[in-house]
Amino acid sequence: MLEIKEYEDVIQIRMSREWEGKALYWVAAYLVDGLLVDTGCAHTAAELVEFLAGKKLAMVVNTHFHEDHVGGNARIEKYFSVPVYAAPASISIIAGKPFLYPYQEFVWGRPEPSPVLPVPAVITTPLYTFEVMATPGHADGHVALLEKNRGWCFSGDIFARQKPKFIRPEEDMGETIRSLERIMAAAPDKLVLFTSVGRIVENGRAALEENIRYLRDLARKARTLQQQGHSETEIVVELFGGEHLFAQMTDGQYTTANLIRSVLKMSH
Repeated sequence: MLEIKEYEDVIQIRMSREWEGKALYWVAAYLVDGLLVDTGCAHTAAELVEFLAGKKLAMVVNTHFHEDHVGGNARIEKYFSVPVYAAPASISIIAGKPFLYPYQEFVWGRPEPSPVLPVPAVITTPLYTFEVMATPGHADGHVALLEKNRGWCFSGDIFARQKPKFIRPEEDMGETIRSLERIMAAAPDKLVLFTSVGRIVENGRAALEENIRYLRDLARKARTLQQQGHSETEIVVELFGGEHLFAQMTDGQYTTANLIRSVLKMSH
């Protein structure tokens, strides 16, 4: 299932596996001036290739190696013979067969291994110049693309929403804050965020600032409760009312406990 939306010169391609007539979980790729940012999941790879047929496509950049961002790589390489780039830390994972939980295979599918090249520091298209920024936190080797003249930031998963309620166990909220601050330091005042969950956030700078405030405030509250002798489980109940439903749906991978554990590790 694909949904297409245009914003200025950017084409947003939202993709999801269809189940009983409904979208399971939307992910987004973006096509701008021949550059495709991310390729969605394996379940929608054939539809993505069909959509791209006849359009200008010169290169692909994967923001990171997760299965909902690289699932169309192999088909695109086969049908369009264009280079696909990613950060060095992502390359061997994209080219291999990483472990996936059953929910990941069901919702997004297993990507075919695909060869990718090290992403350069700057991506140039006929009309635009994109700075490739290292933005770890959500995943090692995560990058965001910043077009300063237009105020566009293709943020991948380093920013998805202002107030996250659950994260994966390997995510590092301290690193995430540093990455968000790096984007704000480099970006112009007018900033539009093109997120991987399909949100286009026009007041991007305010959204990043709110995200950072939320995480720091959450860390402060969690540390206070910890100092009062509360356990991790009790902190989750106190601050969120209990564990999020996603914990059960994702075999314990996306949890509020992971979020609390990560913010407690943050420096003051």
